[in-house]
Amino acid sequence: MKFNPEITFGTRIRKSPFFDSTIKWGCKGFTTYNKMYMPTYFSSFVDDYWSLVNDVTLWDVAGERQVEIKGKDAERFVEFITPRDISKCKVGQCMYVILTEKNGGIVNDPVLLKLDENHFWLSIADSDVLLWCLGIASANNFNVELNEPDVSPLSLQGPKAAKVMEKISGSWIKDLKFFYFKQTTIRDIPVLVARSGWSGEIGYEIYLMDGSKGNDLWEYIMKVGKEFKIAPAAPNQISRIENGMLSYGSDMTLEETPYDINMGKFVHLEKNSDFLSKLALTKIFNEGPSKELVGIEISCNIQSNYDSDHKSIYVNEEIVGKITSSVFSPRLEKNIAIGLVKKQSNKELEHYIKNNNKKINIKFSSLPFIRNK
Repeated sequence: MKFNPEITFGTRIRKSPFFDSTIKWGCKGFTTYNKMYMPTYFSSFVDDYWSLVNDVTLWDVAGERQVEIKGKDAERFVEFITPRDISKCKVGQCMYVILTEKNGGIVNDPVLLKLDENHFWLSIADSDVLLWCLGIASANNFNVELNEPDVSPLSLQGPKAAKVMEKISGSWIKDLKFFYFKQTTIRDIPVLVARSGWSGEIGYEIYLMDGSKGNDLWEYIMKVGKEFKIAPAAPNQISRIENGMLSYGSDMTLEETPYDINMGKFVHLEKNSDFLSKLALTKIFNEGPSKELVGIEISCNIQSNYDSDHKSIYVNEEIVGKITSSVFSPRLEKNIAIGLVKKQSNKELEHYIKNNNKKINIKFSSLPFIRNK
């Protein structure tokens, strides 16, 4: 008997400001992300991928909610929840940061946006960051205001994204540096435009600041992008694994520290400001992490995007790690994956995964698999 499971829409999960437009433009699949429906694909995973790498795509990523932090202690608070030194972050600048618990475990890996002195947004991945921040602020008497503002991002990604943005916003967009942003309007709709995005392509994130205008903004961008072969799409599993981009909840969780996922460069133990995980991360730095993140090539002919996710990695019947994300790469014509393995695991030994009790050999590889120019 064949089953066809589906996600049903209900009031417990929120719809994004762009929801009606995504339905109109043929969204075929949704997931839930920060308690909001978020598209997963439109035409097909592979067709959406080719639109991304060849042309330009528009994504509803409103599920990447913002945690707004403002008040007298806002900067000190942000310094406390991340091991990264943000003291040199300028107004109008974005920073990738990792939020860590007291034991060094990763709570989230948002993009930090500095809107003004002591005024920040955290553009978060899928976890309850606002509740966590409220607990941290209350327990440590930080003088901050924390809330989720009416801000919902779209993502415009692909090699033709800059041409679409220039036609929408004007020539100033060409001077916007990577990981910087500007507040502006698009057809009188208030937005913040950042030169960023979760793909290996040229990209912009357009933060809508009036949820009632979501479908108007979506339709206008699709209209302008028509001559550049714009297509509706979603964060693409194939592209992000090819480019070695990590996903919170898959490639990192509370069980990992920044050192486990090769993100030690975002840990600044020497920074002047105190931070929650300082003692734990200092100990791990001195003793060494227990895991490491690796690229993996899977030696089988199955062209399936998700069959290997979360499978254990073995050496001589001993589990030494796991596949965290896997996909078939059309450009590389092979199955590739990201994995976590024990730090002491001997990479020269024969490593394998199992599928229906059959051994499938794997080979470790450096990340990223593809580096765009």
